[in-house]
Formats: sequence, structure tokens, C-alpha cells
Amino acid sequence: ELVRGGFVQGWDDPRMPTICGLRRRGYTPKSIRNFCDRVGVAKRDNVVDVALLEHALREDLNLRAQRAMCVLKPLRLIIDNYPEGRVEELEAINNPEDSAGGVRKVPFLRELYIERDDFLEDPPKKFYRLAPGRTVRLRYAYLITCENVVKDSSGEVVEIHCTYDPDSLTGTPANSPKVKATLHWVSARHSFNAEVRLYDRLFSVENPGDQEDHDFKEFLNPHALDIVQSCLMEPSLAEAKPGDSYQFERLGYFCVDPDSKPGALVFNRTVTLRDAWAKIVRSGGQEGKKELEAGSRKPE
Repeated sequence: ELVRGGFVQGWDDPRMPTICGLRRRGYTPKSIRNFCDRVGVAKRDNVVDVALLEHALREDLNLRAQRAMCVLKPLRLIIDNYPEGRVEELEAINNPEDSAGGVRKVPFLRELYIERDDFLEDPPKKFYRLAPGRTVRLRYAYLITCENVVKDSSGEVVEIHCTYDPDSLTGTPANSPKVKATLHWVSARHSFNAEVRLYDRLFSVENPGDQEDHDFKEFLNPHALDIVQSCLMEPSLAEAKPGDSYQFERLGYFCVDPDSKPGALVFNRTVTLRDAWAKIVRSGGQEGKKELEAGSRKPE
């Protein structure tokens, strides 16, 4: 009914719980097998929390997925005291869980992009990311301090000006100050645009078929698919092929969709980094399960 009614794009829609849908979303055969092993076989109908399936997926992708940096909602950042025209090739770890995974080079220069959500001009308590006068670390790179901002005619921040500490490069045994946040970034000159499809749960309740006196389609999640255009990718992703999986640092696991074309890549979000099931296990079941029941069945 969902396919015929056009509520999804087909049997292989990444929101569908079909094998072809799971494959297109980025689920691996091993993660599905591990999930089935944990669930076992029962003689009666049973409902298993989808968080357990996602937990099995994260376990597998954490070991095999190469890391990369992507900025979904870019905000320009300029390092005023960084030499103009200089480009550094910094080392980034491909996968900290794989000792043979090696490293890649990421270009670093005066003009970068960070996530818009990683900056607030007037931050609330416990917001540890970038704000005026605050110091943070850029992933694989230096400590930066926000000095001032540039706004457009509507008052929206469009550019951040910072200074950097040239002695604070990641891994140097300097007495660098401790910071509470590390931000991902991409080079303004070397990054490229791509489309990112943010998939979430298809329904906003755990079991839409159990809702009496309601059509199950009433519980379709309006945010099961949000499409973000003009996301910025680090240059190492330019050669990505359909089916390739990556962990976009701080954002989640993503894979390349078959809709991709040369020069026009499309990435599907497979699963977020947050693992509700792992918290259930750590807390002995109750605390994490309450949080899961309160939050994971609703659109994020």
C-alpha cells in the first residue's frame, strides 16, 4: 500500500524494511546476520526494538567504514592570522579501529567551512562549541579562537573571523590549553558540493498497526526523509562509488546512493552516531529504555 500510494519511492526506498531497501540505505549483510543471531527464533509473534538492529549496524560500520568530514549546513570561517595562499596537507586517520587503515591528507588553509550549528553568538549554558571569545579545536588541526563575526542585512551571521595558535597542531606535545569541543570542517577551496538525504524512522510510533481506530498511514513520519542540498565534502570523497560507506565525523554513517552521477554525488544517511541500545545495556535496561521510549519513536 505504501508503494502503490506513492508514500515511498519503491520497494528499495531506504525507509522500507525490505532487504533491497536496507541495502540501499547502507546496511551490511553482517549487521543483519548479527541482528538475527541476537533475536533468535521464537514460536510466537514478537516485536523487537529497531534500536537493536541499528546497534548491530553501528558495531559493524564502526570497524569497516572510512572516516571523512562533511559539512551539511556550511558557515564560512576565516583565520585572520593564517598566511594567505598557504595550504597545509594535514594527516587524518582513516579508521581508528583499523590499524591497517592508514591515513589520508586533508587540505587546510585560511578559509574553511564549519557547521552552522557549531556556532552561536549568544550560547546557552553547556554549549561548548564555538562562540565569540571562545577557543575550540579543529579536527586534525589547530586551536582557534573566535574574534568577531560578520552579519548580513537581516542580522544573520554569515562569516566568522578567528585566530589560530600555530603551536597547537594536533599531536604536538605543547602545553596547549584544554578545550571542550572539537569541530569538523572542510576547505573552502578544495571541498565540493553533494546532496545528502537524511533518513529517519518511517513511522512516528513504534507499532503503527497497533493503534486502534487509526489508519497506520496517519503515523507516517513527516521527517523520515529530509534532503539537504549543497553540502560540502572533503576532497577524498570525490571518487566515492555507489554502495561505499563512510562515517561522516560527528554526524553519522552514510553511503553513496545509486542515484549518484559523476560530479553529482548523493549520500544516504544510514544511521546516526547516537546508540540508544548501547545505553540500555549499560544502564541495566531501565534508564536507557525509558529514554528510548520517550525519544526514539518520535522524529528527531
